[in-house]
Order: sequence, then C-alpha cells, then structure tokens
Amino acid sequence: MTPETPRRRPTWAYAEGLAPAILVWLVLVGWLAGLIYSRAGWSEEADEALVREWLDEARNFRKTLPELARDYLRQRDEDPTGADPQRLQDKRDEIEEQMRGLTEPTRAYLSQLPGFPVIYKLEVVLPANAGHPEARVTWESPLPRPRPQEQQEQSRVRELDYAPLAGEPRARLRCEYQMHAFNKLQRREAERRRVNLVAGAVLVAATLLATLFVARFLTRERERDLQRLTALAQAEHREIELLETRLQQREAEHAREEAERSALELKSQLYAGIGIMAGSYAHNIKNLLVRPNDLLARCLEADGLPAAQAGMLGEVRATLGTVTERLQQILRTVRRDPSKAEMTRVDLFELVRATAKTWDDTGRDKWKLRIAADVPFGTALVRGDASHLQQAVENLVFNARDATFEQRNSLREQARAAAPADGDARRKKLIEAASWRGEVFLRAAVEGDEVLLEVRDNGIGMTPEVLENCLRTHFSTKRDNALYEGYSAGMGLGLSFVAVVLEHHQAKLEIVSTPHAGATFRVRFPRAADPPG
Repeated sequence: MTPETPRRRPTWAYAEGLAPAILVWLVLVGWLAGLIYSRAGWSEEADEALVREWLDEARNFRKTLPELARDYLRQRDEDPTGADPQRLQDKRDEIEEQMRGLTEPTRAYLSQLPGFPVIYKLEVVLPANAGHPEARVTWESPLPRPRPQEQQEQSRVRELDYAPLAGEPRARLRCEYQMHAFNKLQRREAERRRVNLVAGAVLVAATLLATLFVARFLTRERERDLQRLTALAQAEHREIELLETRLQQREAEHAREEAERSALELKSQLYAGIGIMAGSYAHNIKNLLVRPNDLLARCLEADGLPAAQAGMLGEVRATLGTVTERLQQILRTVRRDPSKAEMTRVDLFELVRATAKTWDDTGRDKWKLRIAADVPFGTALVRGDASHLQQAVENLVFNARDATFEQRNSLREQARAAAPADGDARRKKLIEAASWRGEVFLRAAVEGDEVLLEVRDNGIGMTPEVLENCLRTHFSTKRDNALYEGYSAGMGLGLSFVAVVLEHHQAKLEIVSTPHAGATFRVRFPRAADPPG
C-alpha cells in the first residue's frame, strides 16, 4: 500500500486555528467599546442622580418637595368633595414657595455656585382622582434658554422626569436643568481622554498579541506540515521494513515446513527401522524359546517326577509364557506409530505403581540400585494409549538406571585416579565408590487440572550441551560404551520415543539436571474427566 501524498491544508482549517485569537480580539474590542460608552453615559447618570438627590433632600424649613406633594395628596383624599378648597390652595402655595426657594439661589448666583445646576423649569404633577382634576405646580426661570444649535454635549439642557413618592407612581416631578461647573467639565474631559488613551493602548496591545499569535500559528502549521511529511517518510520506510520482515517470515516458515517434513520422514524411517528390528528380535526370541518349552513339556510328561520338581518346572513354564506374552505386547507397541495411538482412560497412579513393582527386584538384584515410588492412594485418570505410556515410563526408568551406572563408574575412576602415595585416602574413596548405590525415585500426584509424573535419579547428570540435545533421535552418550553391553542402550531412541509419545498425549516435559548431581524428568498430563458414576 503506497502512502498518500499530503495535501495542502484548506483555508477553513487555518481559519479554525486562528478563531481563538480573533474571538479574543473581538471580545476585547467589544469590552473596550462598552467601557467607553458606559463611561460616557456615567457622567450624565451622575448628574441626574445629583439633581434628583437635591430635589428629594433640600428643604427651606421643615419638609422637602416630595413630602409637601404627599401632604397635598393626603389633604385632597381627606376632602374628596372639595368642601375646603382653601386648604388645598394653601398647600399649593407652600409647594410653590418651596420650589421658589430651591431655584432662586441658582438663578441669582448663576455660575457662582460650583456643582449646582441652572434650573429652567421645575414642575410637580399631581394625579387626578374622583373629585379633583389633575394639578400642576410649575416654576419657570426667566433666564433665556440656549438655542439648540448653540448647545454642546457638555452644556445641553437635560430633562429629569421621575416619581418621587413611593406607592404613588402617577405623582411625578419634572426638572429641566443644565450643568455648568467649568472645573467639572474639565475633569470630565480629562477623564474621557484618559479612558480613550487607555482603551487605545489596550487595543494596540491586543492587536500586537493577536498578530504574534497569528505568526506563531502559521509557523507552527508549517512545522506540523514538515512533521507530517517526515512521519509519512518514516511510515513508508517502516512499511518497506514490514514487507521485508514478512518476506523473511515466509522464508522462515518455508524452512520450518521443510524441517518438519524432514523430521516426519526421519520419524517414519525411525518407526520403520524399529519395526524391522522388532520383527528380527521376535523371530530370534521365538526360536530360542521353542527348545526350552519342548524340554519342559517332556520333563512334565515323564513318569516318576517328584512333585516338588514338577511344581518348579511348571513355574518355569508359566514364566516363559509370561515372557512370550510380554514380548508380543512390546512388539505391538514399538511397531505402532504413536500418532495412531489407541486412546483410552489410563490410571497413571496404577501404571507408576506397577512399573516400580515390576522393576524393583531386578533393580535391587541385578542393577544394584533402589527403585521406589511415591504414589498417593486413589486414581488419576489421563487419556492415552496404555502400552505407549507404559513403554515411555519404562524408558525414563531405564534412562535413570543408565545414569546411575555412569555415576558409579565415574566414582570408581576418580578413586583409582587418586595418588598412590595417599593410600588411606585412596582406599577410602574406593570403599565409598564400591558402597555407593544408585536410586531411581518415581512420584505421581494430582496438581489442579494436571497429573504430575516425576522420575528422579542420583546419577551422572547432564551437561548443558547434553541437556539441549538429549531428545534428538539417535543422540546418545552411551554408544560404543562397554558399560552398557547387554542393556540395549546406546541407540539414541529411548528419550526421542518418550518425547514423541508425550507430544501425542499433549503432555509437557521438563528436564532439570546438573553434572554429577542427578536428573529430574517432570511430565504433566492433562487430567481426564472421571467416568460417569
């Protein structure tokens, strides 16, 4: 698969990357515009609040203008029919006097009271009710109003209209005024210039930051494009390496298939050779047994044979029959390919017990070693071929036996190699070598879903090289060794046959060995389910 050539990023992708900076810049500009606008309107709001506070709080004698308006409304409510109009007129005159007292000083001392406005009109509007019409109390200044074209932002006439009475929103107070304090105008203008200057500086700084961000963004995008191209080249290189690796794997698989084919051919040759050899052995053994069986039959048929001798001859004849039957069983086993095993449930505990019992006497009397077994009570079923498993276990026992032979021989050679001058030490080593006894220990146990078989010896052990090659067909350290003459050893078939049998029984083999410290063969079989009760 050829990697695609990277395309140039579309414009919307760059716009998407620049969107955060543009958004921040727009928010900042909007915030500054809102700040300037609010600052511009803040002074007007402050003027209105100042005039309103002056109207609500100023009093000539006891009461303020809103309080007098409330008194007027209360008297009108108390006289709904207008029976006493003089009282309302007096209250109206009092309101007019209050308004005059508030406005005359500002007119008389025009431009001489800093912070005070110029009042052109002041009016109290009192709402109508069922018995009285709407009432207006108005004061107008004789001062001429500035013409509209002469009014500037700082000196224009403003109008304040609000409801001064809580709970009576229809009663309103209207005031037309003009702020004229020169120093206040100067401060306001100076403040506006400062705000504009700060806003301009912030806007310039924001623009510079946005420009830097855009430049950095474009630089980073170029670096990313370069990295993408580099990654693409690396990916293409890795793909080439992957193709080369796959090619090597295919070559290795082909070589492995060839090796497996060669191994199968070698196994076929092995089993063919074993079959031919087994047939030859069977023919020779049968010929050797014909004459003893014939002589035993004649002796048993003779008259006057003592009962004791007849019993011994009958036992010998039965033993020869057992040997013949066992020979046939072994021949059937070695002639059959392990891949065509007859799989049944086999009690491995019973197989180990029987093997130890069969070879214990022979080991003690002929091989000068001890064969023992540690098998718990009960059964441990595995699925396998009984004859193959028996042959495999016996091969492990024979291999352990041969290892003890080599260890005994090695101890004797070491004792003989001692210096003759050191007579006592030499004799001691010879005695120890002569008294040394080999041991072969079989153990079986159930461990979870597996059945363990362990064959341990105190023999010669194996070097790392021997341990690595001990399962290979025809590999042997005993070939042409007079020590094993008569034991059918040295052909390199025993452990290789065991390995093939265990492979077809799905068993796992582990070998632990150290030179001159014995060896341990551990085999783990999958445990078979118990037969239905």
